[in-house]
Amino acid sequence: MSELLLIGVLFLGALLAMYALGVPVGIAMGATCVLVMISPFGRGLNYGVIAQQLLYGLNSFTLLAIPFYLLLGRLMNRIGMTQRIFDLANAMVGQFRGGIAHVNIVASMIFSGMSGLAVADAAGLGRVEYTAMRDQGYEKDISLGVTGSSAIIGPIIPPSVPIIIYAVLAEESIGQLFLGGILPGILIGLFIMALVFFFVYRRGYDTEDTFDLETFWACLKEAVFPLFAPILIIGGILTGTFTATEAGAIAVVYTILLGMFVYNELTLRGLFEELQYGMVETFSLTFIVGIASLYGLVALQLRLPILMADSITAFSNDPTIVILLLVGLLLIVGTFMETIAAITILVPIFMPILDLTGIDPLHFGIVMILTLMLGLLTPPFGVILFVLEKVTDATLEEAIKGVLPYYVPILAVLLLTIFVPEIVTYPATELMGS
Repeated sequence: MSELLLIGVLFLGALLAMYALGVPVGIAMGATCVLVMISPFGRGLNYGVIAQQLLYGLNSFTLLAIPFYLLLGRLMNRIGMTQRIFDLANAMVGQFRGGIAHVNIVASMIFSGMSGLAVADAAGLGRVEYTAMRDQGYEKDISLGVTGSSAIIGPIIPPSVPIIIYAVLAEESIGQLFLGGILPGILIGLFIMALVFFFVYRRGYDTEDTFDLETFWACLKEAVFPLFAPILIIGGILTGTFTATEAGAIAVVYTILLGMFVYNELTLRGLFEELQYGMVETFSLTFIVGIASLYGLVALQLRLPILMADSITAFSNDPTIVILLLVGLLLIVGTFMETIAAITILVPIFMPILDLTGIDPLHFGIVMILTLMLGLLTPPFGVILFVLEKVTDATLEEAIKGVLPYYVPILAVLLLTIFVPEIVTYPATELMGS
């Protein structure tokens, strides 16, 4: 235990110290690797090993999915899909009691099948959803809570950038992980809607809207082309027509054609701008993934995963208890570390533990991402809280108080997913095979 503590202080302590000082996560991981290599625990600074591992970490066809899905989310925001999706959701559920709050959640569930990032949802739909709720007389806390909590559905319902990163590092199927996230994502939406129903009933909110079939069909016609994008992605993967990476490329081409020739809202200049932003985002993520592969190699050389696995299995070999212990660690990590950074750092360390205890990496991947999503809503570094502060008239303190009650439905779905792994594994194995 003392050896694990010393190595942990060196390996994780140095990283977290630099991260807390504001050093970019990729640079912090790289610097930590160098420090460990030249330490008494390391094997010496070897430039050949560093170069080879960085190249190996990026030598993956699966990684090609990242630029496509990042660009897809940006293009869909660019061509005005946000308002079309919101209008369709309003036509679907706006007539129920507390309708606009439910519209907020349904819109996020639909939009999640397009952006793949919680921050994209909060920034893209957040202002529209929050303003609509406030205009209909909803108090600030419930407007912030619904808008912020529903945004985390984005990285769970496919496509999902965090799922792609996890799949690369864990060497799992992107398609199966995509399918594994569908039911947990839907459950989060339904559980949040149940809490919203309780709040709107208690506070006496009501709606004067009625279901209008003509309005619904009009909104559906406007949104039918955007809705075809997630169908194209998931349908293509399920039928084996193309891989998840190829699905992203085809969806990008489809969205470009839609924006240029159907909606006439995407110019060549606009496309070039989105390509520029997409390349910057892609470089940032792939740089982190490359450094993470080196970080994982150094962790293996230090025997850190083995030492951690021995410590955990000495406490219990039960897979459920081990998952609960890892989730507890992730809940702490998620409060101060960004999702992608946490995945890239921890997956190489966790994989030997999963192998040793017989935990399905497919099941754990969705549990891990779902757990880290809470970090986006948790101070002091919850990114969605800062986005809400930026796109609404609320202060950071008001945003925190607003989202606090919505931890309950999210934690409930997390526990349900842990104790009933079939929620994740059944769709993936039945629809795509083991």
